[in-house]
Amino acid sequence: MTAVDWLIVVLRVALPAMIFPALVIPLTWVERRGAAFMQDRIGPNRVGPFGLLQAVADAIKMFTKETVTPAAADRLLFLIAPVVAAFAALSTFAVVPYGATLRVGGREIELIGADVSIGILYAFAITSLSVYAIVLAGWSSNNKFSLMGGIRSSAQMISYELAMTTAAAGVVLAASSFRLNDIIAMQQRPMPLLPFVPQWNAFLQPLGFLIVLVSAFAETNRLPFDLPEAEAELVAGYHTEYSGMRFGAFQMAEYVNVVVACAITVTLYLGGWSLPGFAPTSILGVAASVVVFAVKTAILVWVFVWVRWTLPRFRYDQLMRLGWKALLPLALVNLLWAAALEMGRAGR
Repeated sequence: MTAVDWLIVVLRVALPAMIFPALVIPLTWVERRGAAFMQDRIGPNRVGPFGLLQAVADAIKMFTKETVTPAAADRLLFLIAPVVAAFAALSTFAVVPYGATLRVGGREIELIGADVSIGILYAFAITSLSVYAIVLAGWSSNNKFSLMGGIRSSAQMISYELAMTTAAAGVVLAASSFRLNDIIAMQQRPMPLLPFVPQWNAFLQPLGFLIVLVSAFAETNRLPFDLPEAEAELVAGYHTEYSGMRFGAFQMAEYVNVVVACAITVTLYLGGWSLPGFAPTSILGVAASVVVFAVKTAILVWVFVWVRWTLPRFRYDQLMRLGWKALLPLALVNLLWAAALEMGRAGR
């Protein structure tokens, strides 16, 4: 590989890694304004036009606020936990294609960090690391509320990962590949009987799409699944003892996880960057594919905000019952449905 090739690799990996932390600031503003809209309030409107700089002021406060470590905490694990949370959040997007292949000067530049053959397995493996960050934070804080939040999180994430991965197995079965680029290519084909309708997995496997979306709420600890924090019961849950940018790392990881979960859902079920009849070949076309992917992801992110300020928090027994007695059996039904579709397509 030449120096230019190495530069291209670094840029296509580094750019998303730099953009995602910066997205936390506008997402915080969107969340607050969205909450205000739904609750018939004004929301942030003092710092900057329309309150746009309020999140910047909060970031400055986190960077300058004193970080306190409890005297009885396990200092090493206490410091490692937010690092693990940020690493898991930022690493998952590496295998998600965020645009069509760009052809410049005889080179084909794939807009993806690493187009590995086990893309979806890598994504699920890295997202499962976030549970270690929360459990480490709860255990190392030497605080009963923090520990209870960490234990809740471990049980919750393991429960909903089973349903999510089982539902996503239907997509892998349909595409006959773990590569996310192959999954997008499979969804670009038209429906056999409806040539103007894209063969998105959300249409072919709607049950799997709903299961993955609901499980994504649980995996990112968002309402109505935010039992690991549950401020009415656990003060602030697993990050009760964190302050300053250590707390900020957990907040950043939560918002980045929301965006990454939406991006993976878009890739698996909504065609990724593709649209019906859209075959980008020029630079403008590739740029348009990136915009298409960003818009689809933004719509799902808004759904996360919408649900947060619409539904109340589950009780813990309701949360576990939904995961084990509803979503997991339905995910198995979806897998059987995907297998039946594949057998029908093969004419067996």
